[in-house]
Amino acid sequence: MNMKGDGKFISSGNLRLWTERFGDVTNPVVLLVMGTSTPGSGWPAELVGTLVQGGRQVIRFDHRDTGRSGCVDFAAHPYTLADLATDALAVLDAYGVEKAHIAGVSLGGAVGQWLAVHHPDRVAALTAIMTGPMGADAGPAWARALAGQEPDPADLPPPAPAFLEHLERSAALPRTTRAEIVAANVETWRVLNGDALPFDEEAARRFAEEAHDAMDNPAAALNHDLAGRVMTADRRVPLSAVKAPTLVVHGTHDPLRPLPHGRVLAAEIPQARLATIPGMGHSLFSPGLPRRIAEMILEVPEM
Repeated sequence: MNMKGDGKFISSGNLRLWTERFGDVTNPVVLLVMGTSTPGSGWPAELVGTLVQGGRQVIRFDHRDTGRSGCVDFAAHPYTLADLATDALAVLDAYGVEKAHIAGVSLGGAVGQWLAVHHPDRVAALTAIMTGPMGADAGPAWARALAGQEPDPADLPPPAPAFLEHLERSAALPRTTRAEIVAANVETWRVLNGDALPFDEEAARRFAEEAHDAMDNPAAALNHDLAGRVMTADRRVPLSAVKAPTLVVHGTHDPLRPLPHGRVLAAEIPQARLATIPGMGHSLFSPGLPRRIAEMILEVPEM
């Protein structure tokens, strides 16, 4: 599906963020918030187009440290989930949007939760995809898994062994040239997709190439991992405070955040509905999946 949006840079503090808007500007807004180290173009055109055809105005944007947006010296100016959420608010403000349906994938789902808790007046509805509770610290579970120890029953489950093995292999891959960086990223998307649903390698490669070419400093995207690990007090606010109608979408074969992450998230948000997608992993690069998720977003009632 060929989708062309109106793009512009907006300001979030001292940063410039690249944004795109699609559809009729008089329609209700869906703000799409991408995951870790991923620019707004990670939302497939099929998903955006389905939302537009469903009567929504769609805005997506490049996080700081991704795509065409500005980069941060993380060592000198570290940031947290709250700062990423502030960027999302800056996008809404720049377009004059008072309230939007926030749809976030992975880290973007945590951004959506943060907004729904701390700025409920800006959130008409929330769709959290492939994510878990923003206040759940995944660090201990990861540490135990990487050390070969048995999981703690009190923790949410760590990533699947296949993904942890991929991380070990990936760390040894060369990433000097564009081709090497793109190939490594495509392989990561392949592993995240899992084996249950078909993997659209062509779409993943095209995205990896475009994302690489848009950035002056591709390594800056790694700052998202650092920011995502910081468990500040504002992340630990109970999700029972969420008032917006909420849909939690999770795959049965997610190798990064296994299904219990989605189940716990849905249980912590009042009246939230959990929709499981058989075979889905932690990726949107499977034929037909973007349309299916967009149709789910369209079904969420808004305040």
